[in-house]
Amino acid sequence: MEGKKNLIYVFADQWRYHAMGCAGEDHVSTPAMDEFAADSVFCDAALSSYPLCSPHRAALLTGKDPLSLGMWTNCKIGLNECVMLQPQERAISDVLYDEGYLTAYIGKWHLDGSERNFSAHPESGADNWDAFTPPGERRHHFQYWHSYGAMDNHTRPHYWEDNAEMLIYDEWSPKHETDMMIRYLESVKHEDKPIFAVLSWNPPHPPYDLIDPECLELWREDGSFRPNVPEEWRTDSDYLKKRKEYFSAVCGLDREFGRLISYLKENGFYDDSVIVLSADHGDMMGSHGLYGKNTWYEESVRIPLVIHDREIGTGRSHARIVSEDQAPTLLELLGISIPDTMTGLSHASSLMSGEGKREYSYHMMIPGMPEIVMPYRDKGMDNRAFGWRAIRTDDSKYIIDNGTEPGAETRRMLYDLNEDPYEMNPRYLKAGDPEALRFDDMIRNEKKTHNDIFLI
Repeated sequence: MEGKKNLIYVFADQWRYHAMGCAGEDHVSTPAMDEFAADSVFCDAALSSYPLCSPHRAALLTGKDPLSLGMWTNCKIGLNECVMLQPQERAISDVLYDEGYLTAYIGKWHLDGSERNFSAHPESGADNWDAFTPPGERRHHFQYWHSYGAMDNHTRPHYWEDNAEMLIYDEWSPKHETDMMIRYLESVKHEDKPIFAVLSWNPPHPPYDLIDPECLELWREDGSFRPNVPEEWRTDSDYLKKRKEYFSAVCGLDREFGRLISYLKENGFYDDSVIVLSADHGDMMGSHGLYGKNTWYEESVRIPLVIHDREIGTGRSHARIVSEDQAPTLLELLGISIPDTMTGLSHASSLMSGEGKREYSYHMMIPGMPEIVMPYRDKGMDNRAFGWRAIRTDDSKYIIDNGTEPGAETRRMLYDLNEDPYEMNPRYLKAGDPEALRFDDMIRNEKKTHNDIFLI
């Protein structure tokens, strides 16, 4: 391997920080992940800069903030532009390929332009937001490819490799993808080159009910709800069903992760690799009476992040690591120069010291669904100036919410995360309040950095 460490990156879609046993939050059993975390650095302040699939993934790979990449929403259809990660952006996979790494991507990609933007009947069979990414520059030097764009049939998933033939499988997607990761590693383990391999699971992303039935046996309701789940939800049969399916899927991911870690240990990868376990964003799963992501609440913004590297040892890091910080951090851990294009911060030293480099983090949401975007455009307004922006410090979270429809009233909210960790009692501030002025200045500074046109 020429003395270079491998990088094995595993992440799930819509898996919140709290839904991991060792986080001590949700009632969920993840023994394999917990054992891995105990033998790694558990990052308890990792955050999604933009808690939505494509913006986080783009920032993760490139080390740049989502807006500088033009990733203001998901890759989708129905807009008057095609949102996608541009080929000229330099991703960590491009860097590692140039350093002689073998590269592989397995699972959900959701960074290419949805094919229905270009053809009513794509040769690949891709529908809705999905896309076959052909070999070439849009794969950013991922050589082995068993992937898809955006597809949510977890129990009958499909993939593409190096041509437009859709490959369909009748099994739970995380199991299939973990099998494919193990198969790939087995095929290259005797190569005299380091490996960068990504395993991207879609569950516990909805539809929650598309799950391996065996997983439903892995989680039992015990009646322990987060305080911010409304009382009326706690006896609602539809919610309780979704809740069981969500946490059961997490338990299923733990089962698959345990299989992968066993393989890595048995085949000499474990001690020679930087291994990462993470997610793109969380899921409200009933908190504040909401499902999904794209909100400023902790259940949406906080993500698991566990980093295993024998050189940094074990422990807990409180570093505030945002989406665009991951690539530069991982490159430094690998001993590889961070390209100037990456504007995120490396927290490699923080993983050992436990303290981070960011005084605060900046988060956002822009109205992005076509039916929400069009009313703005019809009035000659730019939807990217709306939605919400947030500043999060150790102790507080400040939000300016411009709403998601023209004419919505702007709200300013401040949460004390020490006194109100479940964000149930915001203080509503006026624009001229001293605290609002202080945080508004921070947002204005971030707007310049991110080329953000948010109205303030």
